[in-house]
Amino acid sequence: MPFTLKKFSVTKGKTIQIALLQDLTLSPKISSRMLSRGRIFNSNKVPYKISQVIEEDYIYMAVFEGHTRGLNPLITFTDFAIFDKPSNLMIHPISKSTEYSLLDEIRYHFGDKANQAHRIDAETSGLVLVGRNNKTTNALATMFEKKEYKKAYLAIVKGKLEKEITIDKNLKKEGKAIGVRMATCSKEEGKESITNVKPLKYNKDKDLTLIEVNPITGRQHQIRIHLNSIGHTILGDPIYGVCDEVAEEYLNKTISKQTRIKHSGSYRLWLQANYLEFKYKGAIYKIYSKNKDIYQEFDKEFILKK
Repeated sequence: MPFTLKKFSVTKGKTIQIALLQDLTLSPKISSRMLSRGRIFNSNKVPYKISQVIEEDYIYMAVFEGHTRGLNPLITFTDFAIFDKPSNLMIHPISKSTEYSLLDEIRYHFGDKANQAHRIDAETSGLVLVGRNNKTTNALATMFEKKEYKKAYLAIVKGKLEKEITIDKNLKKEGKAIGVRMATCSKEEGKESITNVKPLKYNKDKDLTLIEVNPITGRQHQIRIHLNSIGHTILGDPIYGVCDEVAEEYLNKTISKQTRIKHSGSYRLWLQANYLEFKYKGAIYKIYSKNKDIYQEFDKEFILKK
């Protein structure tokens, strides 16, 4: 389990907030986050409420301790590292019961101060940039917020895409049954979203195209909804290009492998963060993923199991 309970000595009679700041020397931000997420407990394992007075000489804290399943960083530098994340691995645990995430490997290799500088979807494979200390993580995260980087994806899409195309369609929340879905909209609505798409190879037998994708903006599900909007849904997408019932089954984790393959074409989303270019402390870094799964999937014989 990624979270373990650790016992810490504190001064009885202080409020829990003051004890975290003074006795454990946690920052105000971390203290507030730990309390709001219910990760500070008394001896009866009851979470402390904000401003509650401590009636014991110790508290328990749910501390994240990373463990490894053999995933090593693709490349490591003094201040940061890059992981080549496989598909179906979430970046960050969503609850105390999450058994394994990329954060486990990040903390296992680089310690408690290391964190990811950005996120990609659990099913998207490829490059994830990690800061090895708080200062670097903040600087890299700011770089992503300001779009001071270049990023390229590979994807397998349905149908034949014959020429390069720029998709310039604003995006907004769909606002229907599937809450995470985005939808294209008019220029007067939503947020500006631009994606450049370049076909690389077409497989006539499968009617699939291998493409390179360069998102100019970075909206939620941008690549997925943009490609779906032009009739070239990503192979294996369980949210776009499928009916609401299938999407709901996927989001509720009740969908069977056979049902997903039947409706989306594959057991996973075939989207990979393949290239990352950025500048850090005066040096320019250009990194490519070494994950070849997407090429192997595109070239192998494709059989729908019904």
